[in-house]
Amino acid sequence: MRWTPGGGSDDIQDDRDSSGGGGGFGGFHLGIGGFILVGILSLVFHQNLFTLFSGGGTSAPASRQQQVAQDRGEGREVQFVTFVQKNVQDTWTQILPETARVPYRRAKLVLFRDVDRSGCGTAQAAIGPFYCPEDEKVYLDLSFFDELTQRFHAPGEFAQAYVIAHEFGHHVQKILGIEGKVRTLQQRDPSERNPLSVRLELQADCLAGVWAHSSRQRGIVENADIPAGLQAAASVGDDRLQRMARGRVSPETFTHGSSAQRVHWFRAGLDSGQVGACNTFRRSAPPDSEQQ
Repeated sequence: MRWTPGGGSDDIQDDRDSSGGGGGFGGFHLGIGGFILVGILSLVFHQNLFTLFSGGGTSAPASRQQQVAQDRGEGREVQFVTFVQKNVQDTWTQILPETARVPYRRAKLVLFRDVDRSGCGTAQAAIGPFYCPEDEKVYLDLSFFDELTQRFHAPGEFAQAYVIAHEFGHHVQKILGIEGKVRTLQQRDPSERNPLSVRLELQADCLAGVWAHSSRQRGIVENADIPAGLQAAASVGDDRLQRMARGRVSPETFTHGSSAQRVHWFRAGLDSGQVGACNTFRRSAPPDSEQQ
């Protein structure tokens, strides 16, 4: 991808220093296990050992220094995420009024570490990036990019950009009213919960493809980047993830779609560049047996 480091964005909410799920002491964050341990030692030694973490010294604790170093190591990733989310949202700011006669409203992208609070409940790194329709924010722990490369074998910047664009695709669905209608239908008929979830996720893949089409026309995404995006889409298919986890596949439990489906719909958006090509809710549209 062709992108330029540098520049900030009002749409980035950086919670990396305040997240982590532990108690905070002068910028030093204890996990719950550490909190209990310090409390026990305080009772044993009849001394308030929590004051050791109050930040009264002139230098930061070693663990805080490590966190600062980690933050610096993430600097380029933060700049990349900032660039991509801005590019994605600028694209939808232009496309949505033209194609759907609906204005686009910008969403926040929240960077967090390990655990954070969202309008949809607890955000955890273990569940990967997600969009919360309640507060209209995308939540991302940068460690997921390591997972994408090492566990899912989908390296490269465009694979990362695909993930971000997919989550903002859910925001587009919220603006268009699709997300709300799907949730209503799921509540009305719980037996359709998973099939409707699959169609919603596949549409977000297609909308990510629409962004990629636009970015390719503007020279930001190059043809050489496309295989990485297709690999990323395939790597997070339900069939592949289930096979990795338990050695067998149960299509009736799919919530995001198979690898073939995710590639199909990402390419549909990429090739057409049209929101109208992303109607995954047509009965004639996949998911169907040939796409499984």
